[in-house]
Amino acid sequence: MRDSATSRFAAGRLGPARRRRDLRRLVAERFDVLVIGGGVTGAGAAVDAASRGLSVALVEARDLAAGTSSRSSKLVHGGLRYLEQAEFGLVHEAVRERGLLARRLAPHLVRPVPILVPLPAGTLPARAARRLWYGAGVALYDALAGPCGGVPRHRHLSRTGARRAFPGLRPDAFTGAIRYVDAQVDDARLVVTLARTAASLGAAVVTSARVVGLRQDAGRVTGARVRDLESGRELDVTARTVIAATGVWSDDIAAMLPGTRPGLRVRASKGVHLVVPRSAIAGDTGLILRAPPSVLFVLPWGGHWIIGTTDTDWRLDRCHPAASASDIGYLLAQVNRVLARPLGPADIESVYAGLRPLLAGEDEATSALSRRHAVAEPVPGLFVVAGGKLTTYRVMAADVVDRAARRLGRPVRPSPTAHLPLLGADGWAPLWRDRGALARRHRLPVGVVEHLLERYGATAREVLAAVAAAPSLAAPVDGAAEYLAAEVVHAVRAEAALHLEDVLARRTRISIEAPHRGEESARHAATLMAGELGWSPETVEREVTHYLAAVAAERQSQRMPDDRTADAARLGAPDVRGTAGDPAAA
Repeated sequence: MRDSATSRFAAGRLGPARRRRDLRRLVAERFDVLVIGGGVTGAGAAVDAASRGLSVALVEARDLAAGTSSRSSKLVHGGLRYLEQAEFGLVHEAVRERGLLARRLAPHLVRPVPILVPLPAGTLPARAARRLWYGAGVALYDALAGPCGGVPRHRHLSRTGARRAFPGLRPDAFTGAIRYVDAQVDDARLVVTLARTAASLGAAVVTSARVVGLRQDAGRVTGARVRDLESGRELDVTARTVIAATGVWSDDIAAMLPGTRPGLRVRASKGVHLVVPRSAIAGDTGLILRAPPSVLFVLPWGGHWIIGTTDTDWRLDRCHPAASASDIGYLLAQVNRVLARPLGPADIESVYAGLRPLLAGEDEATSALSRRHAVAEPVPGLFVVAGGKLTTYRVMAADVVDRAARRLGRPVRPSPTAHLPLLGADGWAPLWRDRGALARRHRLPVGVVEHLLERYGATAREVLAAVAAAPSLAAPVDGAAEYLAAEVVHAVRAEAALHLEDVLARRTRISIEAPHRGEESARHAATLMAGELGWSPETVEREVTHYLAAVAAERQSQRMPDDRTADAARLGAPDVRGTAGDPAAA
């Protein structure tokens, strides 16, 4: 638990000094719960356990949200398509969580996004049947959300109404539409906020800390051997229970204990997304389209559109899943079926790929696998949680901590996280209401203050304080006018950023939002980070070189015809973590 004399914001700062303290804690303390994995489920589990008064440590091999949790469709949703699979319980659970996030837990991060379901052309009876069928499905979707769904209800649109909402639709591709509302979030920012929330509750949070083995005593897991990738040192972490929230790496954890069955099987499904400029498509809402074997979303994202996703089996490198030219061609072909102005490769600003951890049977196609989650205890003291989706992270976290708590042999209170606002939520509403006055006080444009409040909530005051102390930090990042230099500095001081990629790919979204994918921002951002982390000129050069090589390898992979050649091209750029030790980070 945190010191009551320390503010929640201060207790949640994940800077270099905090990392050094937390590394010492990993060795000195025996934790109730050790969480392996810094994605949305792992960070959520750390929040859940710490909020119950348990002592908690979280270790992540790379960076917060470095895997699946930064590469999603950015939706907080029930999953309209799961109604067709009769997954009513799953949809109800997800839309309930959407409401909690939008109204109570993270209203500063989660906001409504209207989406059109275009109704295709056909004979009059066919059109009527489709409107009835789709309308019933969307009505059920709203009903499952209940009165606290957090978003407005659906409504039917005529052809004229649909055309007005989305002028970029091809006139012959639809005869009307149904407009419903889901929610949207910056997935990586949600994970960082969860990690800071866990830290504010007393959890030790350490990134660049790879688990290389599990500790056992009398047949029970009692901790892990962890390698600090920044220094190369290895340390033993002792814990009464261990939670593995490692997504597509779930099978690897049980494999650390020879002769142990994993308890569940996970298959990796690759999802590829395109990012194009907002000007490329005329529309004010999102779209959901049928794209066998799944669905395709076209979603507004600031000054951009996100188009995705694919749903294909992936058995290659899991750290850096690669999009191929085939994936890109498929997405363009699907979206162009309904657009008046077809998109081409020249319209694409960036491409990103992520892996969904799906609970696997023996023969299913990945598009048919369930998005439900499961908790297994393959050996006493080790709990593996897998499956699920971004929206239901809190339910997954509560379920696995419930299981772990029963192993502690003492009473543990129920999860309070349905009523616990994440860091930045408390105090956000009055700041948003008075954003004009806040902008005048800090001599910044109102649009800049709105940007900060929508990304950080009430913790935007930390970024504004950095600008007040050093006015030069109010300048934009080179090549990314929408981000302040102060945000790069804040990422190091408070958000556990240790490497250039952490900032450009996850603390900001420059790597997917800028057509140069961060190449024009890299040196400026690295120079800002150097002042906080004590980097030498050689370290700055290494960070920039690694980042540019990763971007080049990613571009090359996207020109390859298939998964195998794309994977080989992407692996041409090694990961910067573990290449050298920086005393400031260790």
